[in-house]
Amino acid sequence: MAKKNTKSIVQFVVLLGIGILLVWLSLRQVAPQKDNIISAFQSADYFWVFISIVISFFSHFLRAFRWNYLLSPLGYRINLLNSTCHVLVGYLANYGIPRMGEISRCTLASKYDKVPFEVALGTVITERIIDFFIFLIIFVLTLLVQFKDLIGLANAYIFDPLAQKTTALANSPVKLTIAIVILLLAVAGFFILRKKFSSLLKGKLGGIIKGMGEGIGSIRKTKNPVQFILLSLMIWASYFYSLYTCFFAIEGTSNLGQGEALILLLFGTLGVIFAPGGLGAYPLILFTILHGTFGVDEVSSFALPWLGWTSQFVLILVLGLISLIVLPFYNKQRNVVS
Repeated sequence: MAKKNTKSIVQFVVLLGIGILLVWLSLRQVAPQKDNIISAFQSADYFWVFISIVISFFSHFLRAFRWNYLLSPLGYRINLLNSTCHVLVGYLANYGIPRMGEISRCTLASKYDKVPFEVALGTVITERIIDFFIFLIIFVLTLLVQFKDLIGLANAYIFDPLAQKTTALANSPVKLTIAIVILLLAVAGFFILRKKFSSLLKGKLGGIIKGMGEGIGSIRKTKNPVQFILLSLMIWASYFYSLYTCFFAIEGTSNLGQGEALILLLFGTLGVIFAPGGLGAYPLILFTILHGTFGVDEVSSFALPWLGWTSQFVLILVLGLISLIVLPFYNKQRNVVS
């Protein structure tokens, strides 16, 4: 147990450090525009920020409501207020240690709703698998709708830098020789250990694919699979419109459309992986795309993602803490009534 706690603390410190580093990089990049940025926050239309917060809360409520669709076939059901509080506390925990939210959510379900921890965790993993497939759908949709912009991003951040490095290697015989030697050693190492790699990949990859198949297949076991799918799409639609409505809060981004929002949603979701709650990573990625790809001015490109991220953080912080207070009181009263 002590070793597990130490690992969690180390993980938290490393990820938090990455987040703080990315925050510093963001601030350093726009430091000369400090006064303009403060002015942008002061002049923002917070009506649209409020609308964004309401839509975001709706997505959390839908996730809590959808949870029972997976639990019901297993013989369990969570009170709607409880499930909403469990979800909110889980999101709050994720700002501390990534993936801790799932553990917290399942622990609360076990404590207050008598759902076995393993059962609750299984349904949450199924949710994540379904979210992953919806994310793939968003990627394909974005590819179809915003192909030109995606190619521009790929050229700017992948192909062009790769071409520059290749040219630099070609102009330096010593570096080119070292690169060729490293490549040959890597190929030789892979050839020697290919059977071991094959067995490892087959086992783990096969397990992942099997788990994803079982997760998707569990949708058929729900009483209303069509409603479950619609709820899942509504959750992601809420994420999308929560971001899109924030465009209108900043004058410099008010002219952006839903195609741009799709790209930002796609890459912003990836940004949450890099640090607790997306701290630093999410705003930095959105700033880079807004300014570098969409040509939005530096001030607005900085203000929009930080305005959106901060509003979501405050929402989760406030409602998560309220949920921690409400849960024991509400369930104590409910037990007395029972």
